[in-house]
Amino acid sequence: MMALLAVVAAAAYMLVEVNFNNERLFFYALKLRTPKLIVMVITAFVIGGASLVFQSVINNTIVTPCLLGMNSLYTLIHTAVVFCAGSTSVLANNANLSFAVDLVIMGITATVIYGWLFKKTNYNVLYVLLIGTVLTSFFSSIQSTLTRVMDPNEYDNLLSTLVASFSNVNSEIILFSVVVLGVLIFVLRKDLALLDVITLGRQQAVNLGVDYDRTIRRLLLGVTICIAVATAMVGPISFLGLIIANLSRQLLQTFRHRQLSLGSALFGTIVLVAGQLIVEHVFTYSIPVSVFITVGGGLYFLYLLLTRRRV
Repeated sequence: MMALLAVVAAAAYMLVEVNFNNERLFFYALKLRTPKLIVMVITAFVIGGASLVFQSVINNTIVTPCLLGMNSLYTLIHTAVVFCAGSTSVLANNANLSFAVDLVIMGITATVIYGWLFKKTNYNVLYVLLIGTVLTSFFSSIQSTLTRVMDPNEYDNLLSTLVASFSNVNSEIILFSVVVLGVLIFVLRKDLALLDVITLGRQQAVNLGVDYDRTIRRLLLGVTICIAVATAMVGPISFLGLIIANLSRQLLQTFRHRQLSLGSALFGTIVLVAGQLIVEHVFTYSIPVSVFITVGGGLYFLYLLLTRRRV
């Protein structure tokens, strides 16, 4: 049923208000919409998968990778590039080079900081999330300081890359992203197969023969790369992972991560494609889809907190 709804949403997005009588206009509309649809599907898969992996590692279903400061780090990286090199530099204008810089910096940060923090705090989730919150404020403060002293024209060029929008997606890195994700899944295939065991807890996983420290570091690196891929293509989206991961858990009622990952990806596709369809044909691009996701995600987060407390 979820797969059928995703296909219906994708077909509606591609064909609504398309001129079927004029062949040139028809193919022109498809040419404009196809990259956006591909980016939305990739974003749904990477954010849904990354959120599920992160929740299993943290052993908490109401947290998302954005709590570690990855979105703030992304905005800081792009702001620093424009501030130091300018918006006309090769580093700022070359999509593939900028994407590679995002992956390298965010990957190193996640491996060094969060891998070390997990081990140093004896895998205490509250300490890690608290430090992640502090780092989010730290990165945001530096980014805000740079924008205040930046040239207004440079800031105007920068602003479009810091707000999540599927109306102006970065389609130049689609092939690069697919290659990176394919390599990532191949490298982490054994670690991903251990997620069902990792959710049992550290002691139980170690007793079952899992190299817990190494597996956690590799999975966190994979989560960071997935978030980097999504933010590089469309910009930061904070609550999408929380929505689709928890909806998948509530609907499927299973602990098998293969089914949950596919379910969250399909949920994400439905949410993004249907949301963008409404943005384009109802609100005529006046409101980005990220606004609806943020508002809905915030309300859903409060709902989860209240229902968990009652339980």
